[in-house]
Formats: sequence, C-alpha cells, structure tokens
Amino acid sequence: MKILAVVLAGGEGTRLWPLTRSDSKPAIVVAGRCRLIDFVLSSLVNSGVDHIGVVLQYKPQSLLDHLEEVWDDRDRTGRRLVEAILPESGETNGAIRGTLDAVRRCRDLIRSEQPDLVAVFAADHVYRMDVRQMADFHVARRADVTIGAVPVPIAEARRFGVITALPDGRVRRFEEKPALPTPMASSRDRVLASMGNYLFRPDLLLELLDEAHECGHTDIGHHLLPGLSERCRTYAYDLRRNMVPGLAPGEEPGYWRDVGTLESLEHARVELGSLLPALRLWNPAWPIRGAQVVLGENRMWPEGRSTWARSGSDHRAAATQPG
Repeated sequence: MKILAVVLAGGEGTRLWPLTRSDSKPAIVVAGRCRLIDFVLSSLVNSGVDHIGVVLQYKPQSLLDHLEEVWDDRDRTGRRLVEAILPESGETNGAIRGTLDAVRRCRDLIRSEQPDLVAVFAADHVYRMDVRQMADFHVARRADVTIGAVPVPIAEARRFGVITALPDGRVRRFEEKPALPTPMASSRDRVLASMGNYLFRPDLLLELLDEAHECGHTDIGHHLLPGLSERCRTYAYDLRRNMVPGLAPGEEPGYWRDVGTLESLEHARVELGSLLPALRLWNPAWPIRGAQVVLGENRMWPEGRSTWARSGSDHRAAATQPG
C-alpha cells in the first residue's frame, strides 16, 4: 500500500512563548537534540512511509536546517524522502490560512504521486505510532477517513476535538473543543480525543479541499470533521491498539502527550528523562531520530546538497531557502 504523508508543521505555538520567539512549535527541542517534529517523522519513516511532505510557515529556518541535517534520506533516484514545502509569496499563494489550506498546498503532490492513502499528520505532539497498523484498520473497515484518537480526561476535553464512536470505531459525531463533551461509553470520566492525525482516501480528500476552498473554510477540526461522518465512512482509530516493536518494561503502549503549554512540555520532558520512561527514545526497534544522531549515517548522497525547500504550488520546482 502506497501512503503519501503530509505533515503540518507551521504551528506558531503562542502558549509556548518564549520558546517560540525564534522557532516554530514543531522545532522546539524536547530531549537531547530531538525536536518535536521528530516524533511524527520517526513514526512515519519507521512505518515505511517513503514520501513525506512537511508544510512549513512560521519561522521555518530552524526546521529547514534540522530537516536537512537529520532527515536527509534519499531513495535510489536521489529524491528526498522528507520534502519541505514552503508557501509562495504573493497575494494568492502567500500565508497559509489554516490546516485545510496547508493540505491544499499539497494537492499537486497528491495528484502526481497517486497514493492509495494520504496521511495528514500534525507535528506538535509527543508519541509513537506504527502508521501501517492504522492503515490496516482503515482498509479493513472500508473507511473513507480515519481519525487517530486517544482517551483524555474529560476535564481536558475543551482543548481537543472530541469523537463519539460506535464499538467498531465508526464515528457518529465530532465536536471541536466542546463545552459539554460526550464521554466515552467505556469510561465516563474520559473522552475520545482527536490526535490531529488523519488517513484520507485521496480522491475524496482532493474533493473536500476544493469544496473547502470555495466555501472559505480553513481548518480541519472546525470546518471539515464535524459533518464528515454524515457524508462518508468515517472511523476513529484508538492509539491504544497500536503496538510498536521493542517496548521495554514500564513503557506505555498508547503514549501520546499534547505539549501545547510550558507546563505540559516540561511534564513530557520529565517523563522522557526518567529511569523507566513511558516512551523510550532509544528503542533500537523503533528509534526516535534526533535523540541521537550520527551525521551522514542515513544519507545515500551526502554531497552536492544546497537548497531543497519546495514551493506549495509546484512541488517539483526547487525553491531557494529563505535567508
């Protein structure tokens, strides 16, 4: 199964100030040299996803540098497996206006790659996932859209998109940051929250993107997901069913942390740095790249690289890195 991934890495992270004074949220260092974006990229690459477009916007330079240093993998043709996509300047193709607009910048990439599935993943959470297991779930249920999901305390529901699902995962309702959330049937003090990770049938995604653009809709959570279950087969994939190899004693199989505040980021850093961490960065069977980097070890063509960011309107034409 061919999966094309679009990683949304343009987050400003205002609640993480002053850490985001000069960097975007996905560029924040979490542990060692490991940045926030390394968790989603490690999950995708460890899962065998071999073409990933990373959409950047807010203060992109540190992320561009990091991607070039740590994620310069290439295939046999010399094509980068992780490709940075920057918005073009100008009135029409300038600043990205939201997550839907960010994915829309990749529509030419989706058409040219002709994947079986498009994975649209956020770049601002600490977790690990075997994406192929989520894809198998998607295919087994003949889903059009699958939403990655995790249980969170009901007291935190206002920070997330909340899913109401049947026992088989079929989504009946999606509410973005609800004031009165619907608890899980199996646990009345918890809700099933969206991870910000989605699998789409490619033709449906392109159709939804065009419709959203015509309507002026910009955000996946606010504008797209609330009515999607009435239109197509939409499922929720519970991260707790995902098992990556090589877990050590004390590790949490469905580990996922939202680090949108300084307090939550510090809590995740303490967890990762403990003697028995809930998520082990140096799992040899499922490494989180960036935690320990040997320069050049992942590069097939280490020479001759200069600028490599791509523009959103034409992913095939190289653009100069911003100064």
